[in-house]
Amino acid sequence: MSILSLKNIQYTYPLETEPVIKNVSLDLEAGKVYGVIGGNESGKTTLCNIMRGFIPELYKGTLSGDVLFNGKSISEYNIGELAAHIGYSFQNPFTQISGVKETVSEEIAYGMENLGVPREKMIQRVDELIQLFQLDDLKDKNPFELSGGQKQRVALASIVALDPEIIILDEPTSQLDPKSTEDIFKIVKHLKKAGKTIFLVEHKVDLLAEYCDEILVMSAGELVMKGKTTEILTDEKVVQYGGQLPQVTLYFLQAFGNQGKVPLTVAEAFSLLKGSE
Repeated sequence: MSILSLKNIQYTYPLETEPVIKNVSLDLEAGKVYGVIGGNESGKTTLCNIMRGFIPELYKGTLSGDVLFNGKSISEYNIGELAAHIGYSFQNPFTQISGVKETVSEEIAYGMENLGVPREKMIQRVDELIQLFQLDDLKDKNPFELSGGQKQRVALASIVALDPEIIILDEPTSQLDPKSTEDIFKIVKHLKKAGKTIFLVEHKVDLLAEYCDEILVMSAGELVMKGKTTEILTDEKVVQYGGQLPQVTLYFLQAFGNQGKVPLTVAEAFSLLKGSE
């Protein structure tokens, strides 16, 4: 069943004449992880802002079409109410830290305070998230004293604290080293197991191949490809639209062509080669 639907969405920013999102329709099913790829200025971040209700509420401009959350237009929700249902993580974690709390524990609790969550429940939830996001050694530190990867984990924990049904991650690993990137994707895996719907904008397609159920490809404001990860990330058209294919997939396509099964990950390639011996 669809939890979030976009129907014939078109959007033009204020003072612009050309739409940046053009006739986009899609349905997100509960509990799935969607990877979103495409070149720069393809409309990925704008689409995220439409889905979380910031367009046109805050960004203004002209929006046509329908955005439905659980069958109800998101225009019927106020921004604060919607934030409890649809969590959003910025590309830059520095912009997501509130700046009004002195410790990581308080930062994680901040959103729950604003929603009036009972104190005992809030303390229990913070303790759970400290463990999940591996922040035990950092819980009493000032959020602004943390590294980029640590800030990103705190920012994500603050979102998950509100227990949203949908979590939108806009380039969450763009400023992170490989170890911190791996940590974020482990959290994505955990959130999927918890039944969350995840909309993940990310350039690191090798990781998308491993964790995503479906892939969406954006180009010049249009949704040009959408389907199962195994179908989209083995299709060379992705490259034509400004996206990338996993390194293993590219190697197999160049070496063997699109013959039979094409692996997406190193593990799949190893299994495939071993089976052909």
